[in-house]
Amino acid sequence: MGRIVLVTGAARRLGDLYVREVLRDPDVERVVAVDAVTPGHDLGEAVFVRADIRQPAIGRVLAEHDVDTVVHLDVTGTALAGGSRSSVKETNVIGTMQLLGACQKSPSLRRLVVKSSTTVYGSAPRDPAVFTETTSPKALPSGGFAKDAVEVEGYVRGFARRRPDVAVCVLRFANILGPGTDTPLASYFRLPVLPTVLGYDPRLQFVHEDDVTGVLLRASREPERGTLNSGTFNIAGDGVLTLSQCARRMGRPTAPVLLPAVTLTGSLMRTLGLSDFSPEQIRLLTHGRVVNTRQMREVLGFHPRHSTAETFADFASAAGPGPLPPALLAAAVERLAGAVTGAGGGGDGGTEDAGRGNGRTTHTSTQATR
Repeated sequence: MGRIVLVTGAARRLGDLYVREVLRDPDVERVVAVDAVTPGHDLGEAVFVRADIRQPAIGRVLAEHDVDTVVHLDVTGTALAGGSRSSVKETNVIGTMQLLGACQKSPSLRRLVVKSSTTVYGSAPRDPAVFTETTSPKALPSGGFAKDAVEVEGYVRGFARRRPDVAVCVLRFANILGPGTDTPLASYFRLPVLPTVLGYDPRLQFVHEDDVTGVLLRASREPERGTLNSGTFNIAGDGVLTLSQCARRMGRPTAPVLLPAVTLTGSLMRTLGLSDFSPEQIRLLTHGRVVNTRQMREVLGFHPRHSTAETFADFASAAGPGPLPPALLAAAVERLAGAVTGAGGGGDGGTEDAGRGNGRTTHTSTQATR
C-alpha cells in the first residue's frame, strides 16, 4: 500500500500547490487535505476534511485515515476569510500544539514536515552577514508571526524528543514569492511608491513558490541514498538582491524616510488596509536577512530551480510594470551613482562586500549563499 499524506492549510495557495503535486506521486495512495475553511479551489482527488486543527477532532482524522505522513502548512502570518491576528496566532501556536498531540498518539505516523520561516532569526543591526541553521538570533522576536514561528519550532523539537521513531523535518523558508503570491511583502512591492528607511539598503532573499512545493515533496518522501529528510533546513534561492535593486526591477520609485516616520507610515498603511506593514517587516526592510543553504543541498539533497533574482523577476512580471520603466530607472540610478563616484575622486562605487550584514546602503553584494 502507498503512503497516506495529511496536509494542513489546504485552503491556502501553498496547500493547493502541494496537494496537486503530491497527488501525482505514484507512492502516495491517498491525500487528506485539512482546513478550517472550505477551499476556493479544486483539490482534485484529495479527500477534503473541514476540521480546525485547534480542536481535538484532528486526532480522529489521523486515526480514521491511518495517516503515516503529516505536512503541516497551516503556519502563516496572514488570515483567511476575514480572520484576525489573534485567530492566526491561535492557529499557528495552539493549532500546532493540538496537531502534535494528535501525532504523538498516532501509531501509524512515520514522517512529519513543518513549514517554518527564516523570520526566527530576526533582523537586527548586529546580525551576522549570513545565518546558518545553528545561528542564535541576537534578540528573539517579540511578537507577530516571527514569534509564532519560534514557538512552533520549540513544540516540534519537543515532539521529536518524545517520538524518536518519527522523521521530523522543519523547513525555514525565506520570503516566498511567485506569480500568485499574496503575502505582506508581495503587497509592499506592489505599492506605486515604496517607502524605505533612509540610509539602509537591506539584502533580501526569496524562494519561488514552485521550489517551495518541490522541497516539500522531497522532505515528505523516503530519503534518497546519501540524503536525509529529518532536521532543520534553510530554504532559499541562490544569491541576494538589495531593496534598491528590487525597486528598480519593479519600476517603483522609493521614498526614503527616517525610521520613526516609516513606523508611523506602516501603522497608517495597516489602518487603511493597503499593506500589512508590521514591525517585523519594517525590521526586515531595514536590516535585511540572508541565510546559508548548504544543508539544504548537501544533506536534504534539494537544489532550487529558481535563484533569488529569477524568483523576483517572475513575481515582477506577474505584478505588472510600475509607474517608471525599469530600464530607464536603472539607467538614471547608474548615472547618479557615476556622478557621485566622480565627485568623490574615484573609489569603488559602494560595492563593499556585505561583511557586516546590517543592511546599510554600502552593502550591495549579491553573492550566492551556498
